[in-house]
Amino acid sequence: MGILSVPKNVQRSSNFVRYNPKSDRFKINGFHHIEFWCGDATNTSRCFSNGFGMPLVAKSDLSTGNLAHASYLLRGGNLSLLFTAAYPPNLSTTKGISSAVIPTFDYETHLSFTTAHGLAVRAVAVDVEDAGVAFYASVEAGANPVAEPVLLEGQVTISEVQLYGDVVLRYVSHANAYNGCLLPKFSPVNKDDNFNEFGIMGLDHVAACVPDLALTCDYIRAITGFHDFVEYDAEDMLGLTETAIKTVFMANNNESLVLNVSEPVKGTERNSYAQTFLNHNKGSGVQHLALLTNDIFKTVKEIKKRSGSGGFDFMPPPPSEYYKEMRKWAGDVLTEEQILECEKLSIKVDMDHEGVELQTFTIPIGDRPTLVLEIIQRIGCMVEGEDGKMYQKPACGGFGKGNVKRLVKSIEDYEKTLGLSDHDVLA
Repeated sequence: MGILSVPKNVQRSSNFVRYNPKSDRFKINGFHHIEFWCGDATNTSRCFSNGFGMPLVAKSDLSTGNLAHASYLLRGGNLSLLFTAAYPPNLSTTKGISSAVIPTFDYETHLSFTTAHGLAVRAVAVDVEDAGVAFYASVEAGANPVAEPVLLEGQVTISEVQLYGDVVLRYVSHANAYNGCLLPKFSPVNKDDNFNEFGIMGLDHVAACVPDLALTCDYIRAITGFHDFVEYDAEDMLGLTETAIKTVFMANNNESLVLNVSEPVKGTERNSYAQTFLNHNKGSGVQHLALLTNDIFKTVKEIKKRSGSGGFDFMPPPPSEYYKEMRKWAGDVLTEEQILECEKLSIKVDMDHEGVELQTFTIPIGDRPTLVLEIIQRIGCMVEGEDGKMYQKPACGGFGKGNVKRLVKSIEDYEKTLGLSDHDVLA
């Protein structure tokens, strides 16, 4: 089911003006991987593998000689998701030397992290030209250091600084054209020939909830040099929702790496999802990951097939009126059949003057109403690269500014099913 070309006269999110000062402090190539810390890496990774059609490609655990932690790597296209859980600390050292394959792993830190946050993202890892240069440039600019640069077997360097809350920004650089699984000493896993992939192909952006948006954004801009990419304010949600958030998107020079940061707006009828996240996550953290697909209809259908067997469910759909209105402004972009598919699968559509964005969100993936996953497809914005090939510009179609009210409304509706009070505040 192909998507039609984007008409030249489409104009959405007209209030947004992009400006890119090319201000990165060091060379950033894009996302490298996302690491989840959890209590049980085996079953959590299997759930994700089954639910999102991402095969296990590498591991580091007891079977490979790692006595400190079990880590399992899933991959879909360019997206790498790593799941790590701790082994008992009395097993982890031999003659005073840790067997941890990820040198920044620490048992006590892992224990306090999972106790505070449950299943959550520990590391947003980015591919940089030099992880040492990135670390020291960030620290010089005010970053809180977490782990100084470590060179692994002469091939990969990693370092870490604080991003927000207990989440770290992990810098990864490869020497000598390293082509290993993820890090040295990870063992490859042979893919099952019958494994069914759903079309997940990359990571579009990482979104966080924080209590102080301005403070967090100032910190990230300072340590990375990222520039503001787009923003939402309370006015973007007036007229439909009971709550509101403020959001800023920041990006690197080539805008291939986007970080979204949100804070709750105070004084609304009930707590926003951002405040619910902060309450149940016990502070700042990653609120959603946007998983990129090149066929959202196929991907969502496959995910839904497994919702009842250890997979993932989606947020409540918009009302039918949403799709009736969609025909007025997207009827020359999507066919009638495609609009019906969007309604059937609860997919929202937005666009800017360059392209189209299709998106839908899961309900929280763990016990707490915190982390969710977005499935997203972008269409249009094709430009010719230096090699003469055609590429899609990053963030084609924007970030759903026209859909933000519908998204917040669907989360509000879902949270009401959990019995959360209007002003549920946890210590």
